[in-house]
Amino acid sequence: MLMRTDPFRELDRLTQQFFQPAGTWTRPASIPMDAYRDGDHFVVHFDLPGVDPQAVELDVERNVLTVKVERRPAHKGEVQMQVSERPLGVFSRQLFLGDTLDTEHIDAAYANGVLTLRIPIAERAKPRKIEISADTEQKQITTS
Repeated sequence: MLMRTDPFRELDRLTQQFFQPAGTWTRPASIPMDAYRDGDHFVVHFDLPGVDPQAVELDVERNVLTVKVERRPAHKGEVQMQVSERPLGVFSRQLFLGDTLDTEHIDAAYANGVLTLRIPIAERAKPRKIEISADTEQKQITTS
């Protein structure tokens, strides 16, 4: 077996565990995400590798979107771990959605460890043209 030696790896691992511990239900860790606008939708991708889709909770309340997941160990029973670097525990992320988004029609899909939300832009927030009417009859202003 080939073993790579890195004298700072263990220090980095301990530092990361100290400053970024795995989440708990009372203090969940953050979920990494990307968000962008694609035409008439706002798209958000959450990285959730190794998470069972049944463990994902998605709620919207008063324009606040909350994603909460729990990642548990993949192995059952007693095993002797050789390396354990993947964080376990509870992870959460909240997004404050503006009034310009239609929270009634959010589409959620989970594939390849990525949760993708497509949130439509509300009709009232979409750009629109305003027609200008012109009065073709000219009026003359007279003074008395």
